[in-house]
Amino acid sequence: MQFRAVSVLLMAMLSISIMDSVVKMMSGGYALHQIVFTRAVISLMILLPFLMRYGLLAMQTQRPMGHLIRGLLLVTANVCFYTGLASLPLAEASAIVFLAPVFVTFLSWSFLGEKFGSSRWIAVSVGLVGMLFVMKPFSETIEVAFLWPLTAAFCYAGFTVATRYLGRTESAPLLAVTAQTSFVLVSGLVGITAGAGQFAGHADLGLEFLLRAWRWPETADVFYLVGIGILSSITALSLSYAYRNAEASFLAPFEYTILPFVLLWGYLLFDEFPDGFALFGISLIAAGGLIIWLDGSRSRKKLST
Repeated sequence: MQFRAVSVLLMAMLSISIMDSVVKMMSGGYALHQIVFTRAVISLMILLPFLMRYGLLAMQTQRPMGHLIRGLLLVTANVCFYTGLASLPLAEASAIVFLAPVFVTFLSWSFLGEKFGSSRWIAVSVGLVGMLFVMKPFSETIEVAFLWPLTAAFCYAGFTVATRYLGRTESAPLLAVTAQTSFVLVSGLVGITAGAGQFAGHADLGLEFLLRAWRWPETADVFYLVGIGILSSITALSLSYAYRNAEASFLAPFEYTILPFVLLWGYLLFDEFPDGFALFGISLIAAGGLIIWLDGSRSRKKLST
């Protein structure tokens, strides 16, 4: 069962890496909110039949504000990541987002009152040093666009903490539906207010991707848009299956397999490959995340004995 769960999780990581690559490919011709809206609508159309099997009772909640905050954090994380992706290499932008476990540690300590030992804080330091190697803030040319995936990592950390909090009482189908619904509502609202392109015309690739006007997709691009909607559904279903059939503490390290995937797609599709400093930084970020996982795994074993 664990082997199957790992296989399905790897499929989710592959799906995410392909989806991110397709979004980056389309960032030069379409508005981000149009892509997000289309992806979410298609994903909901595929997911709803699966979710309705749980019945309407699974969709009830006593914490609507919690779902609202969680949904906004997830949408903001995605929008910030994809905005940065328009002008940043795929691998480096993805690696920065993997600082989320570092931020989860801060947020869990601050808001949930969780206590951590020295190894967890060492892991936080390792991850932050890795971030510096990737972003190179002291070089002659500072890439300000790295602030987008950095913000995405922080928002995704908040989303993770909110999920952990809501997951104590809320059903998994409800969490999935509210997340996708958040994408539809927010991207649709942005499309209504900025979809005509009245705020476009920026030299910055990320801002232009964020504020570009909606347009009717070309025939070939329809397949890409439908494809990322399908990939989004595959990701949601795969993650749900994997974490339902194996412990999160066992599966967490396998999420880092997305880094080799994005390195591969970045090289093949965009002729990108990180330099030595960036590769070292990516390794440190991954190492920091794995140390956090190991520390958490040891803590859970102590509590269970």
